[in-house]
Amino acid sequence: MKVETLRWFNNRLEMVDQRILPAAFEYLSYYTAASVAEGIRSMVVRGAPAIGVSAAYGVALEALRLQDKSAVEFKEGMEVGFTVLAASRPTAVNLFWALQRMRKVWEGVVTQSPQEIAQRLLAEAHEILAEDIRINKAMGAHGAALLKDGARVLTHCNAGALATAGWGTALGVFRSAVEAGKKISIIADETRPFLQGARLTAWEMVQENIPVTLITDNMAGYMMAQGEVDAVVVGTDRVAANGDVANKIGTYMVAVLAKRHNIPFYVACPLSTIDLNIASGKDIPIEERSADEVKGFRDTHWAAEGVKIRNPAFDVTPAELVTGLITERGVVLQPDAQGIRKLMAG
Repeated sequence: MKVETLRWFNNRLEMVDQRILPAAFEYLSYYTAASVAEGIRSMVVRGAPAIGVSAAYGVALEALRLQDKSAVEFKEGMEVGFTVLAASRPTAVNLFWALQRMRKVWEGVVTQSPQEIAQRLLAEAHEILAEDIRINKAMGAHGAALLKDGARVLTHCNAGALATAGWGTALGVFRSAVEAGKKISIIADETRPFLQGARLTAWEMVQENIPVTLITDNMAGYMMAQGEVDAVVVGTDRVAANGDVANKIGTYMVAVLAKRHNIPFYVACPLSTIDLNIASGKDIPIEERSADEVKGFRDTHWAAEGVKIRNPAFDVTPAELVTGLITERGVVLQPDAQGIRKLMAG
């Protein structure tokens, strides 16, 4: 990997500002839960696993900020920090998974001093980051086995190192396939309206010298019809208990097209992204983002003033369209509620 998406440096969290890639590369520094929440909300960091890791560090930062307060003030301030982080974005379940894990650690050492609690929470955030990379590499190995040598693989959005603590989920599969000696090439949807495919996925693959071709979202069907796509691999922000998958808007269309053309559609999915409390995709909260993201990009606007705009950030792909879930424990083919339960039971 050529870049650390998140890193701990001099008692602060640093995150690559993904809003300005690939035109510029810079880290922004964070010192509080509220600032991390704003970084998540404003898309400095995005991708479900990376959001979860960021939230864990947000909790640790808040504990460090409050460690010299009284026990009562520490507890009150920490509760505010958890609440602010939980409100940052609604769809990616890793956010809530990470907060729950950090809260459990806090509850386990609640009788210790604020300074001791802060150090324990920081250690847990470090472990969540390291664990994410280990999980991604395990997923990558399982997913790489599904791709034949010479495969041309379509992906949507960015599920790479930039969306995780490192290596990536979908793009981690590609990295692992190349590491295993397979010659594969990537077709990246640009992923409107935030252009994660054009700005981030294409950039990552160029950094790694993995062949990549960028297309607009509405070219995917043409490429499939021409026989130029052998497989689809995407990431996910939340998987329901029945195997329905929420991912970046446009993923559902890609899945329908893949089904029409008999192309396998795989979802790279860490277990932390599976939400057994959500029965099906219709219950997954879908974030609606600012109309400005659809109206134009940065300072350039192309939409007519006064037009009504919708901007759902995610859609749901029914489990019946998913060939397999690629997880750190292996691949679950034709995922359904029974298969998901068996997987989570270990």
